[in-house]
Amino acid sequence: MVTVLGVDACPGGWVAVELRDGRFAEARAGATLRSLLPVAAAGGVAVVAVDMPLGLLDAGWRRADSEAAALLGPLRGSVFRVPPRAVWQEETYDDARGRCRELTGAGLSRQSWGLAAKLREANACLAGPGGERLFEVHPEVSFRALAGGTSLLARKKSWAGQMARRSLLATAGIVLPDDLGAAGRTPPDDVLDAAAAAWTAHRIAHGRAHSLPDPPEHDADGRPIAIWY
Repeated sequence: MVTVLGVDACPGGWVAVELRDGRFAEARAGATLRSLLPVAAAGGVAVVAVDMPLGLLDAGWRRADSEAAALLGPLRGSVFRVPPRAVWQEETYDDARGRCRELTGAGLSRQSWGLAAKLREANACLAGPGGERLFEVHPEVSFRALAGGTSLLARKKSWAGQMARRSLLATAGIVLPDDLGAAGRTPPDDVLDAAAAAWTAHRIAHGRAHSLPDPPEHDADGRPIAIWY
């Protein structure tokens, strides 16, 4: 049995969807990403796919983000460019924006900076024990692959968008129950994103996933930087 985990950031922490042999097993939420990973380790989870940038360059922009934006076309706005490592080491938005302009010639949006705490948390897990099991995903890229290479135009927070995504997951064998227990208090679009991440994790575990870029870039420590789908 191959067990994988898909994880998405959500208000109050993180939500995870676990698949066993490609089928829904359970969903759970945690205040920290690390709080979910010991459960993964104890359960023999082969791959953890996380909807958060994993791997930072020392200079320049990541190719993963530009290639994902190009692939998504009309939904390219769901991808943000990830600036160099030094930007995320700043303590305030103004300092980070200034450092980003210094290193790249472009500024940094407040929306991007809003991910700083969870981006740091995820990358600390990547560098820690078991970090080799963590892979970066982007849910809209995964849903595009689920849809046979067509980007979904209905936004994921809309009823039509959520029903389309839930249907795609069900067609792939991932049937999300109506009752998710405590995880059911998580916004539905975050649960759907975690499930899409889990679908990609299953593909990674079986050697069927693709990466943007292909081959991946690497950070200063030799870890791959790519968005998988």
